[in-house]
Amino acid sequence: MTAPIFRRLADLRALTSKWKRKGEEIGVVPTMGALHQGHLSLVEAAKTGCDRVIVTIFVNPKQFNNPEDLAKYPRTENEDAQKLAPYGVDAIYVPEPEEIYPQGFATTVSVAGLTDVMEGEFRPGHFDGVATVVAKLFLQTQADRAYFGEKDYQQLMIVTRMARDLDIPTEVVGCPTVREPSGLAMSSRNLRLSPEGLDIAAHKNRIMQELAAALKDGAQFGPLAAQAEIDLLAAGFTQLEYIQLRCAETLDPMTLANRPARLFAAAWADDVRLIDNIPV
Repeated sequence: MTAPIFRRLADLRALTSKWKRKGEEIGVVPTMGALHQGHLSLVEAAKTGCDRVIVTIFVNPKQFNNPEDLAKYPRTENEDAQKLAPYGVDAIYVPEPEEIYPQGFATTVSVAGLTDVMEGEFRPGHFDGVATVVAKLFLQTQADRAYFGEKDYQQLMIVTRMARDLDIPTEVVGCPTVREPSGLAMSSRNLRLSPEGLDIAAHKNRIMQELAAALKDGAQFGPLAAQAEIDLLAAGFTQLEYIQLRCAETLDPMTLANRPARLFAAAWADDVRLIDNIPV
């Protein structure tokens, strides 16, 4: 049985207020739809940790830099509802755009520092759109906990800082990246890859794992990054936007993996931009 779908904030609030009066804890899984096993793993975590679970589906125009990217983003609401049915979620919130950005909406949430590097450098304004919509969804759903995948690790750090800085009483819970058998991180963008593109994309995780292993042995990052770029282009990627080693806690750049770190990469294959990160 599929969960009820709510499109108006007033209807959702009537439900969540009832749960709150009963002392039930609410978990939210914010998504843009086109659900895959990575999203569903977040739903499983929410079901384990909370009394009630809401999955939100909203393709947020404010976090797209490229109008073509926004237009191409898959909209699969019916299929998503069917995928969620076995998990027993309590509500699916698919807000109309005016429920998120009503006429005259003039507020932007911006997290300084963390948003200036990596994705922020190549997608200016992207994280302002993310932080703004996530803040809205935290408050609209009245969630006690929100579940995000580590696949978008920079985003995870940003929404955690945002909730802390604004005293939003929602605990942000990070969950491990779910991967295809090939090692490719699951992503809604993978739907746009051809079979050949999927083969190329699978090489990225292998190359990153090899780089991480060398870093663990004490190697300097600079020469390894240069070789990784050569390897990625040889594997069929058309462009490497960045490959960086960053502190896992602050996202500060590192040259040696002498404390907890993560390796980040963004590259293009088959005209699709793919990001990934792994712990070092």
